[in-house]
Amino acid sequence: MTHLVTARRALLLGSLAAPWIAGRASAQTITLRSADTHPDGYPTVEAVKFMGRLVEERSGGRLKVQVFHSRQLGEERETLEQTRFGVIDLNRVNFGPLNNLVPETLVPGLPFVFRDEAHMRRVMDGAIGDEIIAGADRHGFVGLCYYDSGARSFYTRARAVRTPDDMRGLKIRVQQSDLWVAIMRAVGANATPLPFGEVYSALQTGVVDGAENNWPSYHSTRHFEVAKHYSISEHSMSPEILVASKRSFDRLPRDLQAILRQAAKDSVPEMRRLWDAQTAASRAAVTAAGSQVNEVDKEAFARAMAPVYSQFARDEKLRGLVSRIRESA
Repeated sequence: MTHLVTARRALLLGSLAAPWIAGRASAQTITLRSADTHPDGYPTVEAVKFMGRLVEERSGGRLKVQVFHSRQLGEERETLEQTRFGVIDLNRVNFGPLNNLVPETLVPGLPFVFRDEAHMRRVMDGAIGDEIIAGADRHGFVGLCYYDSGARSFYTRARAVRTPDDMRGLKIRVQQSDLWVAIMRAVGANATPLPFGEVYSALQTGVVDGAENNWPSYHSTRHFEVAKHYSISEHSMSPEILVASKRSFDRLPRDLQAILRQAAKDSVPEMRRLWDAQTAASRAAVTAAGSQVNEVDKEAFARAMAPVYSQFARDEKLRGLVSRIRESA
């Protein structure tokens, strides 16, 4: 079955490459394919659609964006590989799958490195964010902009989490990232890397005891149905990134490259407006559905997770990024 699904996806991706070739040959509309694992209506999906409308308008219809949401093109790790080779043109991804390729992306994911979401936005909108996004260029990507991923917190099936001691022995789903495995180990949990699309069934069947994510993801995935204890640890505020395939980007005429870059930046305020509204709506919805919202001892979690810094901010450059983030207003 796995081979059949892979073959079908390869056929789909191969067929999607044809419009680019035809469009370039006839100087007609170029359509860029954009991947996202989140469902239709999710703020990142809607932000890329918004960007697509700007691109089409500003290019006079010469450039369009087609959004494939809901993991239609695969999970993030596999779509990233397709993006590197130009089969997928645009991709909204979490930083986790990029950590091994672009070490700079580790820093925003370090626990409690940002004071709050406003601090995260200021940092990522400035010189530090530009420096981190530039690291993607060395690995077949063009970083276009950052989208919010909110404040990530723990949610569990059987009991509330309030201190690091409550985490001991719990099997917690994490992204497929060495950093996230280390963060869970630091609080005594058993990290269980799983693709995003497998988390609901893993929670439902007890393969994992909990997971961690933001309010909109907890809501949109319906994880609140099978893990009703949401503990507001806010241990990470790492943003997400919209990247273009360098191969696809380099084939665009310069004026269309500039239009795409600017439209991506102009989509960020719209994304944040949608994000803030969805966060409030999701929290209200899952609370009304019976989820138990718990406060935690954040200082205790920060102390427990502190050793992760020495493991992942290994060189002078990464340590410097950490210091600059902490010192920034």
